[in-house]
Amino acid sequence: MSDTNLSTDDTLRERTDVNKYWFWLLLQANRWGLAIGVAFLIFATFMLWGALKPVSIQSTMQSSDMVETLFAGLVGAIITGTTLVVTINQLVLSQEIGSLGSQRERMDITMDFRQNTDELLGTTTPADPALYLQALIETSEQRAKTLRETLSADEHGDLAEKVDVYVEDLLENADRAREHLEDVDFGTFDVLSPALDYNYDRKMHDIRRLRLDQGDDLADEEREAFTALLEALTMYGPVREYIKDLYIQWALVKLSRAILYAAVIALTVAGGMVVFVDPTTFQGTFLGFSHILWVVSAAFAISALPFLLFTAYILRLATLAKQTLSMGPLILS
Repeated sequence: MSDTNLSTDDTLRERTDVNKYWFWLLLQANRWGLAIGVAFLIFATFMLWGALKPVSIQSTMQSSDMVETLFAGLVGAIITGTTLVVTINQLVLSQEIGSLGSQRERMDITMDFRQNTDELLGTTTPADPALYLQALIETSEQRAKTLRETLSADEHGDLAEKVDVYVEDLLENADRAREHLEDVDFGTFDVLSPALDYNYDRKMHDIRRLRLDQGDDLADEEREAFTALLEALTMYGPVREYIKDLYIQWALVKLSRAILYAAVIALTVAGGMVVFVDPTTFQGTFLGFSHILWVVSAAFAISALPFLLFTAYILRLATLAKQTLSMGPLILS
């Protein structure tokens, strides 16, 4: 990215130059849908291997305890894996458990920042996260327009032209983000996705560079217009990070619940395979595949579901953390 380029892409995916399908898989796909989709892929792979193997699975089960050993191992892994839920919940709960003094300090800091944003917005700060972000974006739009109107094209020809390009880019980026923030509920990635698309860090860097490059040639009103826009962009950063942190805690709670639900089903299926299934349990064929192959393949895919859910959620959270490592005018990608 050129340091002199004042126009940037409007979405995080375009700025990171990631394949749109891979980006959708990492961040935007439903986590349950992704886990179940991978489970079906595992099921299909097992069926394919079973069909290509020269020796039938019944013969293998008669000559060895391979299947029983596999599912016995899965029983232990599922029980052990669910203890991760305790660790995850402890991570979330540790943010909430504290003395009365620490809770009061959290409240004071929160209300102090709210008063700052009240002054910035000129109204009571919205309580809804999506509306909060929308209000900050709208304020940066208004101040960007004010900056463009304040600069005289006759006195600052080159600067006015650069600011015009900058403002047009900001307005396009802001309009896209605000549009996608409408009618979204917290707890879904739909709130964070447009919040990440708004390229506030690059906008901060560019407005600081435009102001400093001009030196002392600006009038007081023009300097105030630059400062006002920078202030609005600066406020957006911590708010977005705060909402991101709340979303991560929310997602970790959802992950722990999902693993517990899936673990009960997986444990029942894996245990049933160990105790009740032998080479004679399922006879015959269906669609050219033996019944026992269908059962073993499906049971393994279901037993792997807790791990697949864990993987699906962590993929999103790890990608989210990577894309928001820095705050402010420090551009990592």
